[in-house]
Amino acid sequence: MVIVIIINTAANYKETPMPERTFHSLRLGLVALAASAAILSPTFAAQAEDVLNVYTTRQEVLIQPVLDAYRAETGTQVNVIFAKEGLVERLKSEGANSLADVLITADVGYILDADSQGMLQAIDSDILNEAIPEAYRQSDGRWYGFSLRARPIMYAADRVDPSELSTYEDLADPKWKGRICIRSSSNVYNQSLISSMILANGAEATQEWANAFVSNFAREPDGGDRDQIKAVAAGECDIAIANTYYLGGMLQAEDEPDQIEAAKAVRIFWPNQDDRGVHVNITGGGVAANAPHREEAIRFLEFLVTDEAQRLFADVVNEYPVRADMEANDVVASFGEYEADSLPLEELAEVRQEAVQIMDRAGWK
Repeated sequence: MVIVIIINTAANYKETPMPERTFHSLRLGLVALAASAAILSPTFAAQAEDVLNVYTTRQEVLIQPVLDAYRAETGTQVNVIFAKEGLVERLKSEGANSLADVLITADVGYILDADSQGMLQAIDSDILNEAIPEAYRQSDGRWYGFSLRARPIMYAADRVDPSELSTYEDLADPKWKGRICIRSSSNVYNQSLISSMILANGAEATQEWANAFVSNFAREPDGGDRDQIKAVAAGECDIAIANTYYLGGMLQAEDEPDQIEAAKAVRIFWPNQDDRGVHVNITGGGVAANAPHREEAIRFLEFLVTDEAQRLFADVVNEYPVRADMEANDVVASFGEYEADSLPLEELAEVRQEAVQIMDRAGWK
């Protein structure tokens, strides 16, 4: 198996021994993009059959088990380019010469961005259409959701009475003044959440809500979802909004007892259970517009809804399987059942830019 990865973490080029092949770490930027194209294109282009070229925004540790399983199942050589940012721009710059077969992203916002710029192609797969609920796939088959994560309210078990909680909208109430932690408005998870609120309540009401919500922040947004959970545990705030898979991962971080301790200090509250339901997002994917191995790409996407792949999403990533007949792992299942927002996620594309503008006007940094 050959895996080639570009990771946005290394300051300089370096080689690190890894099982079966050497993985290369490069810092993602204009120079790295140009260099990677020169390095990787000949390698990819030389493989005519039984090859899959994957571009992904997912962390290596989260996507690699699925790729390994697919390689073991099919014997396909899997080449991967990983980058937290910049993959859509790379696809655009490569154009018709792109060697990407599949794009896998960590949030519907990324896949919507790629789709809006023509970077994905429609496919017709009965397997995918039957396995994936309509709300979690694009109606013309350009992208699909393969696993789910909810974005509920997480609260301090020793300081918050859950009877005080009800909806996302209620977080604008003055009773939460100085008590809320959440990550930056530049985060795509928050942009998707606010987009769903615009579609539910309208732009004007969402702007009023955002203004009041931001005034209730305990501090300026800082760090990722795990940092918001840790801040609640440390008493910096009383409630946070975060994705469920982060809490699941923290509870199972056996080599990091501080994460386990912080995670045990919070509880999950499922908001909006009497109306539209909690906001749910996806790990999404689609076939690249100029995929040189189109049939292999479709076969890979269909593999992602098999029992094996769905269990990997649940057990390794702590996400909810997208298939209704598959269950979450025991830790995530312990968070309880919930009603999810049934809004078709492709509709978020209509208001994503407006969501960003609303957060900017509210002073959400």
